[in-house]
Amino acid sequence: MLYAPWIYVLIALSVLLDVFLPLLPSGVLVAAAAAAAGTAAGLPSEAPLPTTCALVVCAASASLLGDLLVYALARHGSVRLGRAVARSRRLSSAQERLGHVPARGIGPLVVLARFAPAGRSVMGLAAGAARLRTREFLPWSALAGLVWAVYGVGVGYLGGQWTGAAWLGTALSVPALLGAGFLAARLVRRGRTRGAS
Repeated sequence: MLYAPWIYVLIALSVLLDVFLPLLPSGVLVAAAAAAAGTAAGLPSEAPLPTTCALVVCAASASLLGDLLVYALARHGSVRLGRAVARSRRLSSAQERLGHVPARGIGPLVVLARFAPAGRSVMGLAAGAARLRTREFLPWSALAGLVWAVYGVGVGYLGGQWTGAAWLGTALSVPALLGAGFLAARLVRRGRTRGAS
Protein backbone atom coordinates (compact mmCIF):
# COMPACT_ATOMS: atom_id res chain seq x y z
CA MET A 1 0.00 0.00 0.00
CA LEU A 2 1.86 3.02 -1.24
CA TYR A 3 0.25 6.21 -0.03
CA ALA A 4 -0.78 9.10 -2.24
CA PRO A 5 2.10 11.60 -2.56
CA TRP A 6 0.28 14.20 -0.45
CA ILE A 7 0.61 11.94 2.63
CA TYR A 8 4.40 12.00 2.31
CA VAL A 9 4.34 15.77 1.71
CA LEU A 10 2.20 16.25 4.83
CA ILE A 11 4.55 14.11 6.92
CA ALA A 12 7.65 15.83 5.54
CA LEU A 13 6.22 19.31 6.24
CA SER A 14 5.14 18.33 9.75
CA VAL A 15 8.56 16.86 10.62
CA LEU A 16 10.40 19.75 8.99
CA LEU A 17 8.38 22.43 10.75
CA ASP A 18 8.29 20.87 14.21
CA VAL A 19 11.89 22.01 14.75
CA PHE A 20 10.48 25.56 14.69
CA LEU A 21 7.14 24.71 16.33
CA PRO A 22 7.86 21.79 18.70
CA LEU A 23 4.15 21.46 19.50
CA LEU A 24 3.40 19.90 16.09
CA PRO A 25 2.62 16.18 16.57
CA SER A 26 4.91 14.97 13.80
CA GLY A 27 5.81 11.76 15.64
CA VAL A 28 2.14 10.86 16.01
CA LEU A 29 1.55 11.56 12.32
CA VAL A 30 4.44 9.28 11.34
CA ALA A 31 3.18 6.55 13.69
CA ALA A 32 -0.40 6.90 12.36
CA ALA A 33 0.74 6.44 8.75
CA ALA A 34 2.80 3.43 9.78
CA ALA A 35 -0.14 1.99 11.78
CA ALA A 36 -2.28 2.20 8.65
CA ALA A 37 0.45 0.32 6.76
CA GLY A 38 0.58 -2.27 9.55
CA THR A 39 -3.18 -2.72 9.40
CA ALA A 40 -3.03 -3.35 5.66
CA ALA A 41 -0.05 -5.72 5.94
CA GLY A 42 -2.27 -8.77 6.39
CA LEU A 43 -4.11 -8.19 3.12
CA PRO A 44 -2.85 -10.41 0.29
CA SER A 45 -2.59 -7.57 -2.22
CA GLU A 46 -0.61 -5.28 0.06
CA ALA A 47 3.17 -5.08 0.38
CA PRO A 48 4.05 -3.04 3.50
CA LEU A 49 7.81 -2.91 2.94
CA PRO A 50 7.82 -0.12 0.31
CA THR A 51 5.44 1.96 2.42
CA THR A 52 7.36 1.61 5.68
CA CYS A 53 10.70 2.24 3.95
CA ALA A 54 9.26 5.30 2.20
CA LEU A 55 7.90 6.59 5.52
CA VAL A 56 11.30 6.16 7.20
CA VAL A 57 13.13 7.91 4.34
CA CYS A 58 10.56 10.73 4.25
CA ALA A 59 10.59 11.35 8.03
CA ALA A 60 14.38 10.99 8.41
CA SER A 61 15.11 13.31 5.46
CA ALA A 62 12.69 15.98 6.70
CA SER A 63 14.18 15.69 10.19
CA LEU A 64 17.71 16.23 8.87
CA LEU A 65 16.64 19.15 6.69
CA GLY A 66 14.88 20.84 9.62
CA ASP A 67 17.89 20.32 11.87
CA LEU A 68 20.21 21.82 9.28
CA LEU A 69 17.94 24.82 8.76
CA VAL A 70 17.80 25.70 12.45
CA TYR A 71 21.53 24.97 12.84
CA ALA A 72 22.40 27.26 9.89
CA LEU A 73 20.11 29.99 11.21
CA ALA A 74 21.85 29.88 14.58
CA ARG A 75 25.36 29.55 13.14
CA HIS A 76 25.02 32.40 10.66
CA GLY A 77 22.25 34.16 12.48
CA SER A 78 21.90 37.74 13.40
CA VAL A 79 22.81 39.44 16.64
CA ARG A 80 19.09 39.27 17.49
CA LEU A 81 19.16 35.48 17.38
CA GLY A 82 22.27 35.48 19.59
CA ARG A 83 20.41 37.60 22.12
CA ALA A 84 17.43 35.24 22.00
CA VAL A 85 19.73 32.29 22.72
CA ALA A 86 21.33 34.21 25.59
CA ARG A 87 17.89 34.98 27.09
CA SER A 88 16.74 31.36 26.95
CA ARG A 89 17.99 29.37 29.91
CA ARG A 90 17.62 26.07 28.04
CA LEU A 91 19.45 27.28 24.94
CA SER A 92 22.27 29.02 26.80
CA SER A 93 22.72 25.98 29.05
CA ALA A 94 22.87 23.66 26.03
CA GLN A 95 25.26 26.03 24.23
CA GLU A 96 27.54 26.17 27.26
CA ARG A 97 27.47 22.40 27.63
CA LEU A 98 28.29 21.96 23.95
CA GLY A 99 31.24 24.29 24.31
CA HIS A 100 32.75 21.97 26.94
CA VAL A 101 32.06 18.69 25.15
CA PRO A 102 34.76 17.46 22.77
CA ALA A 103 33.50 17.03 19.20
CA ARG A 104 33.53 13.25 19.51
CA GLY A 105 31.17 13.44 22.52
CA ILE A 106 28.52 15.58 20.81
CA GLY A 107 26.93 12.73 18.88
CA PRO A 108 25.04 10.95 21.66
CA LEU A 109 23.57 14.28 22.81
CA VAL A 110 22.29 15.07 19.31
CA VAL A 111 20.71 11.61 18.95
CA LEU A 112 19.20 11.63 22.43
CA ALA A 113 17.87 15.16 22.08
CA ARG A 114 15.93 14.13 18.95
CA PHE A 115 13.54 12.18 21.18
CA ALA A 116 13.19 14.76 23.99
CA PRO A 117 10.41 17.35 23.75
CA ALA A 118 11.86 20.43 22.00
CA GLY A 119 15.30 18.81 22.35
CA ARG A 120 15.84 18.84 18.62
CA SER A 121 15.25 22.61 18.49
CA VAL A 122 17.47 23.29 21.48
CA MET A 123 20.29 21.10 20.16
CA GLY A 124 20.23 22.58 16.64
CA LEU A 125 20.16 26.16 17.89
CA ALA A 126 22.81 25.52 20.53
CA ALA A 127 25.10 23.68 18.09
CA GLY A 128 24.82 26.51 15.57
CA ALA A 129 25.28 29.25 18.17
CA ALA A 130 28.32 27.41 19.59
CA ARG A 131 29.77 27.38 16.03
CA LEU A 132 30.00 23.60 16.02
CA ARG A 133 31.41 22.60 12.64
CA THR A 134 28.95 21.20 10.11
CA ARG A 135 30.96 18.00 9.69
CA GLU A 136 30.63 17.39 13.45
CA PHE A 137 26.87 18.06 13.52
CA LEU A 138 25.62 16.68 10.19
CA PRO A 139 26.35 12.94 10.60
CA TRP A 140 24.89 12.86 14.10
CA SER A 141 21.82 14.78 13.04
CA ALA A 142 21.31 12.34 10.16
CA LEU A 143 21.68 9.39 12.53
CA ALA A 144 19.28 11.00 15.03
CA GLY A 145 16.66 11.53 12.32
CA LEU A 146 17.03 7.96 11.08
CA VAL A 147 16.81 6.39 14.55
CA TRP A 148 13.80 8.56 15.41
CA ALA A 149 12.05 7.73 12.11
CA VAL A 150 12.69 3.98 12.44
CA TYR A 151 11.35 4.08 16.01
CA GLY A 152 8.20 6.05 15.09
CA VAL A 153 7.44 3.95 12.02
CA GLY A 154 8.24 0.77 13.93
CA VAL A 155 5.92 1.38 16.87
CA GLY A 156 3.15 2.57 14.55
CA TYR A 157 3.50 -0.37 12.19
CA LEU A 158 3.61 -2.93 14.99
CA GLY A 159 0.65 -1.29 16.72
CA GLY A 160 -1.41 -1.38 13.51
CA GLN A 161 -0.45 -4.95 12.73
CA TRP A 162 -1.10 -6.13 16.29
CA THR A 163 -4.50 -4.46 16.71
CA GLY A 164 -5.74 -4.63 13.13
CA ALA A 165 -7.10 -1.07 13.40
CA ALA A 166 -5.10 1.98 12.37
CA TRP A 167 -6.69 4.25 14.99
CA LEU A 168 -6.03 1.75 17.79
CA GLY A 169 -2.48 1.13 16.56
CA THR A 170 -1.91 4.90 16.60
CA ALA A 171 -3.40 5.19 20.09
CA LEU A 172 -1.04 2.47 21.34
CA SER A 173 1.91 4.21 19.67
CA VAL A 174 1.37 7.48 21.54
CA PRO A 175 2.49 6.11 24.96
CA ALA A 176 5.57 4.57 23.30
CA LEU A 177 6.45 7.94 21.73
CA LEU A 178 5.80 9.84 24.96
CA GLY A 179 7.78 7.28 26.97
CA ALA A 180 10.79 7.63 24.67
CA GLY A 181 10.56 11.41 24.97
CA PHE A 182 10.32 11.27 28.75
CA LEU A 183 13.30 8.91 29.01
CA ALA A 184 15.38 11.03 26.62
CA ALA A 185 14.57 14.21 28.56
CA ARG A 186 15.63 12.55 31.83
CA LEU A 187 18.90 11.31 30.33
CA VAL A 188 19.68 14.74 28.85
CA ARG A 189 18.91 16.38 32.21
CA ARG A 190 21.09 13.82 34.02
CA GLY A 191 23.95 14.57 31.60
CA ARG A 192 23.51 18.30 32.30
CA THR A 193 23.65 17.68 36.05
CA ARG A 194 26.81 15.60 35.74
CA GLY A 195 28.39 18.24 33.52
CA ALA A 196 27.66 20.93 36.12
CA SER A 197 29.21 19.00 39.00
